[in-house]
Amino acid sequence: MFSKQAKSSKTPARIEPLPTPMAMPPVEPARRAPPKVASLLSADLTIEGGVTGEGELQIDGVVKGDVRVGRLTVGETGHIEGSVYAEAVEVRGRVVGAITSKQVRLHGTSYVDGDITHEQLAMETGAFFQGRSLKFQRPAPPVAQPAPAPHPETLAIAKPAAG
Repeated sequence: MFSKQAKSSKTPARIEPLPTPMAMPPVEPARRAPPKVASLLSADLTIEGGVTGEGELQIDGVVKGDVRVGRLTVGETGHIEGSVYAEAVEVRGRVVGAITSKQVRLHGTSYVDGDITHEQLAMETGAFFQGRSLKFQRPAPPVAQPAPAPHPETLAIAKPAAG
């Protein structure tokens, strides 16, 4: 199977180094946007006035004013007195005012006193909701309408002569 070769008295051949490749610019690591972290309004804070932004917000404290953010979570100790506008809203605490959002979820500990305008609404057992649920519809795309037919009033109808 294996054969042992006798040692040769020759000097080993010189090993030539491989040619170096052309100089390449250093590769920069892919730059990723940092993950978006939700902002938090803690339970011991009260804000009097509106809150606006594009990101995600969790409210465990009190806001007396309108809230307009990308995504909103109202924690169990959270309380909002004002209107809420967001892409998605989860309520575990209290909201006294109107909510306008594509997706609204009322958890079992939630208390909402105000109208909810939504595309999707989910409520768990135990959630309190007093107000109107208004489902907003996206406008339908325009549909090509056929040419209107002539109205019967415009057609001349011969009546028999009275006689």
